[in-house]
Amino acid sequence: MKHEQIHQEALEPNSTQHPVFSGNIYIFSAFDIGFDIDFKSLKHYKEIKTEHAHVSKFFKHYHLPLEIELPTQHEASRCISSKLHQFGAISLTYKIPFMETLPDLRTTLLRTDEKYQKQSVNDAYAIYKNIKPFIVKPNFYHMRSTYAVVQLNINKNVTGAHLKEAHGHDIATLLRFETESLSDFQKEIIIASSIGYFKKDLIIIDTEAAFIYDPQYKELIDFFEFGNIQQLELHYFDKLLDKQLATLYERKTQSLPILSYMPFIGSRYFDPVGDLNKLKVDISVITERLESSIKFSGESYFSEIYNLIIKQLDLRSWQKSIDKKINILKEIRYVYQNKVDANREDLISILITVLILIEVCLALFK
Repeated sequence: MKHEQIHQEALEPNSTQHPVFSGNIYIFSAFDIGFDIDFKSLKHYKEIKTEHAHVSKFFKHYHLPLEIELPTQHEASRCISSKLHQFGAISLTYKIPFMETLPDLRTTLLRTDEKYQKQSVNDAYAIYKNIKPFIVKPNFYHMRSTYAVVQLNINKNVTGAHLKEAHGHDIATLLRFETESLSDFQKEIIIASSIGYFKKDLIIIDTEAAFIYDPQYKELIDFFEFGNIQQLELHYFDKLLDKQLATLYERKTQSLPILSYMPFIGSRYFDPVGDLNKLKVDISVITERLESSIKFSGESYFSEIYNLIIKQLDLRSWQKSIDKKINILKEIRYVYQNKVDANREDLISILITVLILIEVCLALFK
């Protein structure tokens, strides 16, 4: 009752006090640790406890991640979920409760984010060490991705509209991990991405963090975790393609392996188009699996929230960048392939000519 009274008095429009809010900070961390994880063998390994993750009704129940027990789990740990994804990723979710004013929460969020960024590395590495024998091409870690969500508990006397009007600057500053208030211009840009279903709801999604004031927030948490995983994999594939492009550009001044010119067996040593097709299949399988894992039939509001997450995380731009780089790789590799094919044909022609000369010489000697 005392806590509700603080809210009621402090949130009056003419009040000069900063209201005290309660809620939770969610920190999502994801790590790419290898090419693939052998779920089948891992499930039968008795020394590691795993089970299929429980997901909300908006996610399809196939290609589910595995929930794995955190080896370093202790009473003070705030990790509420540690998951393995078959395409070689670990995702960790931390839940940190708070009760303070929004200006104070700015500093708390910065300090909390820094703390759990470090802790997530230690926790992910502890999992990685345990499951390393089951990882294809293990590496800790190729890429990592993080996202934060600030969730406020609902006060029946406070609407989302009033919260946005009275505390818009604090919320905008919070989502940009700043301690000083942002300009009105920046505030309007951030607040413009707000959404709500009922009058009391307010959800603001930004590039690195989100703000949730909604009684059904638990159904939304999975969306942010999933969006963070998507961002991780797209960043990984984009970086992988950058390496492929750099390798191909360097080959302009390098000679191809001599065995690559040999007919019939040359493709074992140099098959640029085949290698690219394998890479395209790997990318397509994982991105399709991620994109098709979520369903919103008859749920336009939740679909709109998820689309906002995709927009703010710039996932479609990353996907376009990947598609563009694949097309560039395709063109370059076809040039190399045509060069090798032409050399192979020349070599075959030379071999045929040599064989004919040998036949002629043998005939003359006879």
